[in-house]
Amino acid sequence: MVLLFLALLAPLSAARALDAIRITPQSEAIDLLPAIQTYQSREDRLEIQTARDANGIVRRIEVQAREAGARPRWIAFALQNDSNETIERVLVAPRFKLAGSGVFWPDLASVRIEAITASHGFRPEREEGTEADLFAITLEPGAIVTFVAELRGSRLPELTLWDPEVYKDKLNALTLYRGIVTGIAGLLAIFLTIVLTLRAAMIFPASAALAWSVLVYLGIDFGFIGRFFALRPEVENIYRAGAEAVLGGTLLVFLFAYLNLNRWHARYGHITLVWLGLLGALIALSSIDPSVASGIARISMAVIAVIGFVLIVYLAFHRYDRAMMLVPTWFLLLVWVGGAALVVSGQVTNDVAAPALLGGLVLIVLMIAFTVMQNVFSSGAVISGAVPDAERKALAFVGGGDLLFDWDVSDDHMHLSPELEMHLGLERGTLDGRASVLINVIHPADRDRYRAALDAMIEQKRGRIGQDFRLMARDGSTVWYRLKARPVVNRDGEVIRIVGSLLDVTAVHTTQDRLLHDAIHDHLTGLPNRRLLLDRLETSLINARHGGAGARKPVLILLDIDRFKQVNESVGVSAGDIILLTIARRLARVVRPGDTLARISGDSFALVVLSEQEPQRVVALADLVRRAVSTPITHGERQIYLTGSVGVALLDETSLNDKEAFIRNAELAAIHAKRTGRDRVEIYRGSMRNTPHDRFSLSNDLRRAIERNELEVQFQPIVRLEDRSIAGFEALIRWNHPRLGRLPPGEFISIAEESGLIVDIGLFVLETTARELSAWQQSLVVDPPIFASVNVSSRQLIRQDILQDLKNVLLRHPCARGSLKLEITETLVMENPEYAAQILEKARELGVGLALDDFGTGFSSLSYLQRFPFDTLKIDQSFVRHDETGKRPLILRSIVGLAQDLGMDIVAEGAESEADTVELFQLGCQFAQGYVFGAAISIDQARKLIGLSSAA
Repeated sequence: MVLLFLALLAPLSAARALDAIRITPQSEAIDLLPAIQTYQSREDRLEIQTARDANGIVRRIEVQAREAGARPRWIAFALQNDSNETIERVLVAPRFKLAGSGVFWPDLASVRIEAITASHGFRPEREEGTEADLFAITLEPGAIVTFVAELRGSRLPELTLWDPEVYKDKLNALTLYRGIVTGIAGLLAIFLTIVLTLRAAMIFPASAALAWSVLVYLGIDFGFIGRFFALRPEVENIYRAGAEAVLGGTLLVFLFAYLNLNRWHARYGHITLVWLGLLGALIALSSIDPSVASGIARISMAVIAVIGFVLIVYLAFHRYDRAMMLVPTWFLLLVWVGGAALVVSGQVTNDVAAPALLGGLVLIVLMIAFTVMQNVFSSGAVISGAVPDAERKALAFVGGGDLLFDWDVSDDHMHLSPELEMHLGLERGTLDGRASVLINVIHPADRDRYRAALDAMIEQKRGRIGQDFRLMARDGSTVWYRLKARPVVNRDGEVIRIVGSLLDVTAVHTTQDRLLHDAIHDHLTGLPNRRLLLDRLETSLINARHGGAGARKPVLILLDIDRFKQVNESVGVSAGDIILLTIARRLARVVRPGDTLARISGDSFALVVLSEQEPQRVVALADLVRRAVSTPITHGERQIYLTGSVGVALLDETSLNDKEAFIRNAELAAIHAKRTGRDRVEIYRGSMRNTPHDRFSLSNDLRRAIERNELEVQFQPIVRLEDRSIAGFEALIRWNHPRLGRLPPGEFISIAEESGLIVDIGLFVLETTARELSAWQQSLVVDPPIFASVNVSSRQLIRQDILQDLKNVLLRHPCARGSLKLEITETLVMENPEYAAQILEKARELGVGLALDDFGTGFSSLSYLQRFPFDTLKIDQSFVRHDETGKRPLILRSIVGLAQDLGMDIVAEGAESEADTVELFQLGCQFAQGYVFGAAISIDQARKLIGLSSAA
């Protein structure tokens, strides 16, 4: 039976006897790990061989586990006392050792040794210890004792036999060091907490929280908290893992707050919140599996240190002051993380490594506190002086009607006038907060400009902002505001505030948008005008030229309403406008995606077609355009019947490179349709160019007329009614056509406007008139000086170069101020009143006189008369001539009285008899022109009329 029992225990026993470790009274500390043997039992007991005694005898001992049925791990070692005195030692097995604890699933074991059994002699007694398992061991003289220890876990990182006095001295020295380090950490935490009373910025609670988390971590690692709260070793490990997670979280919060990472982009805040949520989850995980939670927290802290250092270096290269101040501290943190990795991975295991690592952590907090205080003093030095000054200026802005803009850069707090929230329909306090709050209401297209403007001011530490941004109201509308701001700089040259004002400039941008829209759109129908049509036609031609065989070729359809002038005269101008709007809406329903519909003149529309390529389908589309006009239009109780002549131009080799030729082809086709019966569709053919006197031929002849000097400027006299003297002239253009003879303006001005030649013709008239007027005034000294008027067309008025043309003409031909007058019709002014007012005001500043022509024939005359800087009022001849009863219109007297009240000169047109002149003078008209004083005359005749020779 004994043999059978030994056979069953054989697998659990050591195969060899233990070698005893010699202990002398002079030995202070002996590392026992190299001499131990490890066993894994299959039952709750273990039988091993002891070390050989002095007689060389090996015995067996059996030990029982403390818990029945357990299968723990065991270690065994033997000690030998060769001296003649009793030796007392302390066996020390540290419960937690930072060195070698590991990164992934670190070793956080609370108790290493459950119990120790001696083969003979004194039984090892457990002593009280919070940081290690301590057992008192006594060795009699000459004794060789084998010890078997039952382990709690699977690891035993350190097992040392200490002299009791030496171990006590070591503990005292280590306790003193820990006390000093803990005291410094506590002072830092208290100091940074007190700093919170100075400034309420997020950076200060973040740094204080980091300091307190380091203090708590040191208290747990040093065992102070465990002793104070009498924590069990197993519970203390939960606190240790949680403290590491809190340390990583507070480090992340400090980095986020110090660098103001959410200043412009809310996503940085979202990333940080998610990261903090994960670290918060680790605290909960600590109570379930402290080892896993501690490992994730250590990895997270290393990632924070590396990513933070890359971010800080990036911002420092972009001259962000806070980042540059944090570079040394974060570099030290990166070094600390590298050292910690070496220690916990077991590559550095000496006794100094762990205390030095914890001391380095306190040093990092000390440097962070120094950096924070440096920020406090550098930004707070000018608070007492600069901030009140900024507030006074903000109050001045409010008094002037502007809204206050005040951004505290150091605290990242923005204050805006509450009126802005009211204007945008937001709740009170919505925009009071961080700078990123305002970003949310700025139009997405303007956010980058807003951020770049403020960032540039912070980086350059100087300059001014004067930019317009769109803010989005609660109802979805957009409001334009102009931000004008400047930085407030402290003594160290850092920007601590940006103060300025916000002004609602929506009306300005609305006007600009309207001017831009009106420049390329028809003011009545809202359709693209000729300019925009030419631009889109040019684009389609470019695509056709360079797009290859598969490119879509444009087709041009031109509609000319038949006899619209007669219809307009019969139903009135207002009804004519309604008819045009109705036709425009009908044509818009015909237009397909990719096509362009435009109004190119009063009664002409053009359609650039890209949606159809086959000729038959193009003709069918053109017929739809024709039928859109021929369908009766109801106006009041009347049915108005119209027809339209439609010309279709297909792309050919000539028009492929010339958009003007393309349009001329469509015009010729429409003219041919009109001449062959109207209300029909004609496709352009080359034979149509042989028609002798069509608009196309006149357009070409007019283009050559400028080059051949066929145009002549004539002057119609304007007489001063008081003494019947010549006061001035109105310049009129005539065309001496080589085949058709002298043509009046009515036969070619419309062609000149459609072809764009009106600009060159207008400049020719202006140059000729100014040259003659300058010569007259130099040779004829009268007071007031003689004047001359020049008519201005719509094409000339909308050109940006008109002011430069006027300036150049007056430089070449100096005239008395206000004597060179521009005559502008009321209808032309009202096409775009805002733009016209700007152009006319600038023209007046150049010294040009302004005359309102055909007054009373347009609309809104009286309400807009004071808005424009006119100095002369020309009364239309329809108000001067007698009606059917032989009386003049009663409104004539009212017009004269109105002009006199406004201090304007009055020129009456259409004076045909001496009786007219007398009555006009009696009404108060200063000047008159008409056939009673003569028709338009040549330049030589005008010189003779005012008493100068032809050579003058």
